[in-house]
Amino acid sequence: MDLVTLLAFAAVSFVGIATPGPTVLLALTNGSRHGLRRAIAGMIGAVLSDFLLIGAVAIGLGALLAASEFWFSVLKWAGAAYLAFLGIMLLRSKGTIDAALKSGAPASATSPFSIGLKSFMVAATNPKGYLFFSAFLPQFIDPTLPQATQYALLALVFAVLDFLIMFGYAFFGSQAVRFLKTSGAMWLERACGGALLALAGSLAFYRRATV
Repeated sequence: MDLVTLLAFAAVSFVGIATPGPTVLLALTNGSRHGLRRAIAGMIGAVLSDFLLIGAVAIGLGALLAASEFWFSVLKWAGAAYLAFLGIMLLRSKGTIDAALKSGAPASATSPFSIGLKSFMVAATNPKGYLFFSAFLPQFIDPTLPQATQYALLALVFAVLDFLIMFGYAFFGSQAVRFLKTSGAMWLERACGGALLALAGSLAFYRRATV
């Protein structure tokens, strides 16, 4: 795979990742609620899901979801339900950011494993990710070269970019909460919850391009 192809892939991926979606919203939320260090667990979970999605596409799962209405619907509703659950939890949260502001430390005792699992599950149960990679990745694959190596290289580039962008969102969240008054910080939490609910709704109404 030549350098020009990799750079083109990186440029398009950067735009796609930086556009606010479920995982970057979680990174922002984790940074504001738990602090930058603990938010890294969520970034690792999301990066692991990148390898899962791209690996699944490499072995043909993306094509299966594009062809099967049943399995597409199963994954779609599971992802929408999980996003809705996280959004409702944020909307109903009672003072996690408030406590962090008052104590100067992360308020939640949520384990790093739990933080990472949430980000992993959000990406792994989103069928749009599988369909996106199924349509996106083959454009950068040279069929005359070993495909496994190429998919692995693209996955590595995408994962590095994903981690860096999520780190930026989490850093912004961790810093913004320090300068907000209590009411403003709580509105940040509510806004992230509302955004996740909106994304859950958009996923629920999402249809395969082949339907």
